[in-house]
Amino acid sequence: MQTAQLSPELADAADALSDRVWEQLQRLAVWAEPYFAKIERKFLGRLRDLGYEPRQRNALSAITTGAAARLLLQGHPLLKFIEQVEYNGRRLAKLKLPPTGVLKGLKEYDLLLTAALAEPDRADAFQWVRDQLHFCVILTLNNAYYQVREVETRAFYDQFRIELEARNLEELLRRFLESLVQASRADAGRLYMLNEDETAWAPKACLPLDSGQPPALIPVQSGWRNKLSKPQCHVASPENGCGRGREVALDQTWARNFASLWSIPLATGGRTAGVMQFGFRKKYEWLPREQELLAAAAERCLMAAEKQRLMEDLARREEQVRRLAEHMLHVEEIERRRISRELHDEAGQSLLCIRLQMEMLEQNIPNGAEAWEREWMAKLREARDLTEHTILEMRRLIAALSPAVLEQLGLGAALRQLLNRFRRLHPCRMKLQMSKLEALPQQTQIIVYRLMQECCNNIGKHSAATQVNISLNFADETLRLGVEDNGVGFNVGEALLRRDSFGLSGMRERVALLGGKFHAESRTEGSKRGTKIFIELPISR
Repeated sequence: MQTAQLSPELADAADALSDRVWEQLQRLAVWAEPYFAKIERKFLGRLRDLGYEPRQRNALSAITTGAAARLLLQGHPLLKFIEQVEYNGRRLAKLKLPPTGVLKGLKEYDLLLTAALAEPDRADAFQWVRDQLHFCVILTLNNAYYQVREVETRAFYDQFRIELEARNLEELLRRFLESLVQASRADAGRLYMLNEDETAWAPKACLPLDSGQPPALIPVQSGWRNKLSKPQCHVASPENGCGRGREVALDQTWARNFASLWSIPLATGGRTAGVMQFGFRKKYEWLPREQELLAAAAERCLMAAEKQRLMEDLARREEQVRRLAEHMLHVEEIERRRISRELHDEAGQSLLCIRLQMEMLEQNIPNGAEAWEREWMAKLREARDLTEHTILEMRRLIAALSPAVLEQLGLGAALRQLLNRFRRLHPCRMKLQMSKLEALPQQTQIIVYRLMQECCNNIGKHSAATQVNISLNFADETLRLGVEDNGVGFNVGEALLRRDSFGLSGMRERVALLGGKFHAESRTEGSKRGTKIFIELPISR
């Protein structure tokens, strides 16, 4: 490996070994070569007695002074040893051996080597080169441990970021798998989830994308589910290749394409909901820290997937509720038109006929001087006036139910007519500022009209206002409505929570149906008391 390909820490460690160190280390290797095998046996036995696991013992044996000397005697450059230290340092970190345990093991080897250098002068002569080599080993080990922690930190950070950024369940699972494939340095990855009736595995993510997609559904075979409910690691052996991997590989081509297979269940509460599998072209047995990382990542992935599924389900239900509410408003407008039409065609025409009959009776009754004649004339006029008032009131109700001017002349004319009628019933100063409105969708015009109608009703019933300012503007594909009065005000929070009143909450719901924003503020005291309502509605063409 070239120096340019090494990490900066490795290159620094190699450069720290000067020509003098190189020369002294070669002298030590030549002199101590007969002793290395015996020292190695004692060292491994001592580590076994101290409780080190076999893989930890092998990794520690590869980073000793004797390991460096053997590589030099075989003709390898010293950079080869530094690279070997970094590799085994990562293994020791993944084997969960703390740095203090590494230093303790290296100290045992140093004691054995010192004992082998029986002559004090010779021991002193080689102590300097041992110290220099020990310094480079410690520097490289620190870098190796840091690399492992950095990979783990990056993996958990990526999972947290993916959970926040994923727009749907499919993207969440795909990005989770990408992150873990990168963290484990696997050549391929698959993520499967059980279908609803738990009869088949459904592939949800596949990497690399050009490696061929697995079948849409893979039936759950007898015995497979129990095997997949536990972490599995299969490494090819000379006897059976990767044959044992066929027992857990849901993609059966993996057993012949990969030398190593990892399988991690996605389980919660003792129930397996899915599985992640990783393929390696080289033999690669996972280590405890890697297994813990993948197990924690699998648990987080399952929780994030369940959360995303619930959010998507909630979004679908909210969309159903929104469409139902929108349909109900549409039905309400149709019913308003039907009632107003029937009032106009049936009750309205009947009242007009009654008024006409009264006028004819009034004309036919002789205008005598008798008291009973005058009494009947007075009662007839009173009934005719009452009928006339009822006709006017019915016309007002018909206009409120379904204003014909809204359909015929548009929103601007309908709002002016609404405010003119309001001024006749509630004497107050009203100011309307309205920009030129382009052709708006019919549904938007109806909702804006109903919002303004509800504002006028609330002002007339509760505010006792003497001044009302109204603004309606359309710009940047957004319709903005503002209503401000100087009335007595009210508590907005209490009004929105009241169960016996739907005025303000109904307005907010109508605005929400169009994806708009509703804001209300009110003051009951001070010189600036009154109510302000601001509404923004996005207009989609």
